[in-house]
Amino acid sequence: MKLLEGKVALITGASKGIGKGIAEVFAQQGCQVAFTYLSSVAQAEEVEKELSAYGIKAKGYRSDASDFEAAQQLVDDVLKDFETIDVLVNNAGITKDTLLMRMTEEDFDKVIQINLKSIFNLTKAVQRTMLKARSGSIINMSSVVGVKGNAGQANYAASKAGIIGFTKSVALELGSRNIRCNAIAPGFIETEMTDKLDEKTVQGWRDAIPLKRGGSPEDVANACLFLASNLSAYVTGQTLQVDGGMLT
Repeated sequence: MKLLEGKVALITGASKGIGKGIAEVFAQQGCQVAFTYLSSVAQAEEVEKELSAYGIKAKGYRSDASDFEAAQQLVDDVLKDFETIDVLVNNAGITKDTLLMRMTEEDFDKVIQINLKSIFNLTKAVQRTMLKARSGSIINMSSVVGVKGNAGQANYAASKAGIIGFTKSVALELGSRNIRCNAIAPGFIETEMTDKLDEKTVQGWRDAIPLKRGGSPEDVANACLFLASNLSAYVTGQTLQVDGGMLT
């Protein structure tokens, strides 16, 4: 039997990168997948097709997770189409990197709004369904930067550290109802975004990692699979670093 057979997952920001990698691994393991995207309709339709090829139901929703009302509407729509939500993966996020002296108020607010407030919005929206079912797994995408900080990323680090605090609090609040909440802190993951960077810079990052390589979306997706499945039935309130040993 597949690890997520019969389960329904809602994954935010899954039209590309890490989110798409998570959706693919979940679909391979028998999970029905509802996912969100913000701008690329054609890309989302392609992802829908790719996921459906695994013999599961998949549907993309154009939705802004950082908008409180939109998040509630999204959950209502997913419940109408899939009847339940067993797993929530809060993956949507952005960066607006610059040194603090150059960072504008908008740079700070936008990153907090999209990275941190979206997690509050979606978690609040799905909790009623999970409380009724007395089960559920919530997985929040943090970052190693949220654990250790990073120059030029004060806004991003603050949002990702906030996610860890939020995750621990939700785990304490909802644990008695068999709802688990964990965070994943990826390190340097090679995606479409990193493909645009200078190869010499990227190789320098790889060399500094104990495993001597960047991570793949699949590496993060496999950690999500563990936390979404019953293999992690006694794991909650934790932050799992998927970083090749970067912070060791």
